[in-house]
Amino acid sequence: MFILLHSIFLPILGGAICLLIPNKVKFLKEAVALIASFAALVLGTVIFREKGAALVRDLGLLTQTLGIKLDLRVDYLNAFVLLFINLFGFLIVLYSLKFMSGKERLNEYYAYLLFNVGATNGAVLSNNLLTMLIFWDIVLLCLYAMISTGAGSAASRSARKSFVIVGAADFLMLLGILLVWYITHSFSMDIIKSTPFTGVSFKISVLAFILMCCGALAKAGSMPFHTWIPDAATEAPLPVMAFLPASLDKLLGIYLLVRITSELFIMTPGLGMVLMFIGAFTIIAAVMMALVQHDLKKLLSYHAVSQVGYMVLGIGTGNPVGIAGGLFHMLNNAIYKSCLFLGGGAVEHKTGTAELEKLGGLSRAMPATFVATLIAALSISGVPPFNGFVSKWMVYQGVIEAGVKSQGFSQILCWIFLVSALFGSALTLASFMKLIHSTFLGQPAQQELVKGIKEVSWTMWVPMAVLAALCVIFGVFAQVPLVKFIGPALGLNFASMPRALSLSGLWSPTLATGLILISLIIGYIIYIIGKATKPRIDSIYIGGEAAVPEVNRFPGTQFYNTVKEMGGLSGIYKAAEKRFLDFYEWGMGFFKGVAYTLFYCIDRFVDWLVLGVARLALLFSWILRELHFGALPAYLAWCLIGFGIILYVLVR
Repeated sequence: MFILLHSIFLPILGGAICLLIPNKVKFLKEAVALIASFAALVLGTVIFREKGAALVRDLGLLTQTLGIKLDLRVDYLNAFVLLFINLFGFLIVLYSLKFMSGKERLNEYYAYLLFNVGATNGAVLSNNLLTMLIFWDIVLLCLYAMISTGAGSAASRSARKSFVIVGAADFLMLLGILLVWYITHSFSMDIIKSTPFTGVSFKISVLAFILMCCGALAKAGSMPFHTWIPDAATEAPLPVMAFLPASLDKLLGIYLLVRITSELFIMTPGLGMVLMFIGAFTIIAAVMMALVQHDLKKLLSYHAVSQVGYMVLGIGTGNPVGIAGGLFHMLNNAIYKSCLFLGGGAVEHKTGTAELEKLGGLSRAMPATFVATLIAALSISGVPPFNGFVSKWMVYQGVIEAGVKSQGFSQILCWIFLVSALFGSALTLASFMKLIHSTFLGQPAQQELVKGIKEVSWTMWVPMAVLAALCVIFGVFAQVPLVKFIGPALGLNFASMPRALSLSGLWSPTLATGLILISLIIGYIIYIIGKATKPRIDSIYIGGEAAVPEVNRFPGTQFYNTVKEMGGLSGIYKAAEKRFLDFYEWGMGFFKGVAYTLFYCIDRFVDWLVLGVARLALLFSWILRELHFGALPAYLAWCLIGFGIILYVLVR
């Protein structure tokens, strides 16, 4: 069916049209982007409805010349990923109509955004590893281009850094794909998953597994391939961050990781333990960095990294509930993380700053943004009854099951990973308490900053409201995404256990939500009954003098300075601030050293050699010039001496 091709090339065509529209022409490129993204969403919905047919479309390109079968395929796993890719694409375009209004290079921005949607659709639908890699690298080029649309040279540096890090991981993935082809003599996923790996091929397959995982982890933003995300967050437009590191890259990277671990390869317990370690370490290290950030965008970017750890941890368990939890958390994270970045963009759009030190008191001025951000913050913190709690709970259960089935040191590691995941959720909640207080509830640094501020345009708050509503729906009615999306993708039947999401005990999100609402209503009634008189509100004063609010404010940025100053952590934080823990900086330093060495050992040596020969020639010419002083008898004497030497040599 050509509908698969349409879902790829329709957004790309829309992007090409946007690129041809001059920036001076208003509204046309926005209309094209909105129509193209909505059409892609409709196509994604239709494909999702037809997923059971396992549609295959062979493009037939290069088959005769290279023996490569380029085909597209849709199944339960990539169908729901495709649906949400296009949903996020449409919401980001709608949000950008107002946020990006008046910005430069708008035609490029919308073009790259639509190119990204089309390429991501192609990567997800590809049934051929080589086809997937081509679309995968187009996504990388679009990532570079979209970050470059930010203002200033810093955006170009961040774009270059992201290109180098993700591109290097993509090269490793290419090597892994070539190793798979060496074993199976095919790039087709259908053939690869039906090929048994034994003997020497098994050892090669382990290496291929590791190399391909590097590409998936880098795309998802896991450690140690994460350092480009915080840098990009401060320079790229916030819709770009909501679209790429928050949603599309997570969907694409974790989608491939699930394909690798559960379909293309058989993951050994040792490799699973390595993935679990990467996941647990990513959770703790990234959330500890987020805890001390004073910039809203950097704080959100480190949480975008931290949440990948839960997905990798769940997938690394290798058991159904853990993998389902990791896949469900991929979806949930894309929802609430996009909502958080869009909320941060709304705040920056109205105030002109993302520094938490300067913000405050926006809850009344921007109620829709505040409510959506609060819901997303509670969701990412794993607070029931929101969606983040359900997926994290499933990841915890997967780790517990892995620990029960393990023995010895592996079992101890599983319990350590579990504690790390739980502790990471607590730190996440703590850091978002800081964000909510600093941005919406606390006093602003200057009252003039919040005066006259109103809620953002409906084109900006509607996408946030949709995502916040999904956070609630996928938490209260968690069976809906589990039965409709996650279960079919993994071949699991969640419908057979409508109330139980754990290995033991009872959990009903609907019942829990009802109890929470009843508790809130009872508490509100008690508050109203006990409120006999209206209290008199007056400003505080010190020594008879009215206090200045700006002087006596308590910004949330000071909440966790004690953590940063702790003896064991202060050195780590200082090293991180100086980028000593950034592998990209290590690599750049290494290559600069190599270039410096080559310059002085080879290039300068050649310069010195050429210069030395030239100076020697000058010296020789000077000597000859001094010997030729214009006396004819002297010239005859030199000729006789030379003739005598030649004669002596010949006779001898």
